[in-house]
Amino acid sequence: MSLRPSTSPLFDTPPLEVETGPNPRCAIIWMHGLGADGSDFAPIVPELRLPDSPAVRFIFPHAPYRPVTCNGGYVMRAWYDIVSLAPGARQIDEAGLLQSREIVRQLIQREADRGLPSDRVVLAGFSQGGAVAYLTGLTHPSPLAGIIALSTYIPSPGLLIREFSQANRRIPIFAAHGTDDDVVSLELGQQAAQIVRQLGIEPAWRTYDLPHSVSIEEVADIGTWLRSVWAQKAH
Repeated sequence: MSLRPSTSPLFDTPPLEVETGPNPRCAIIWMHGLGADGSDFAPIVPELRLPDSPAVRFIFPHAPYRPVTCNGGYVMRAWYDIVSLAPGARQIDEAGLLQSREIVRQLIQREADRGLPSDRVVLAGFSQGGAVAYLTGLTHPSPLAGIIALSTYIPSPGLLIREFSQANRRIPIFAAHGTDDDVVSLELGQQAAQIVRQLGIEPAWRTYDLPHSVSIEEVADIGTWLRSVWAQKAH
């Protein structure tokens, strides 16, 4: 298993990639949180304890640099601008969110070009990256293998509901949140899960005694969930 930058010309900094074996038959595109970068979640791969087969390609893209209003206009890697924060709501730049959806769509297409159709691709994300995973996955025009949404929320429910794709009306979703999260409140995570239910999808919803982070127990649960997804999709 090795970590390397991809040769994609799509980004200012190429995504990192980890392959768990030769000739991957599945892929996971994993988006980091606000102010982090693609290397943030790369160490998680061996901790998931996935089986040797099917081999999986992990893609860890880097968000573009942009000013973030709620952080005093400081320029950092961000999937979209956050204008204001409140415990139960976010005001965000929807144009930036759509731009990031397009970035992920290009990555999904790139996997198709490498022989992995969309129904073998899982979208994953933490915090702001999870918001992008929710929007992209639930509005994608072709079926995806699943969505992993960690410590996150749905920033533009109206947009997601308007553009919800029937191709993903049965998509498996693993959604998890820390009960002591003081960055993205548990309330926001619960709201997102309820929106997903309104779309007719029952997520695998988990809570953990955590702040805004990911635990060993949570990673183990993600690995178990992924094994079940691959058992259904990667045959």
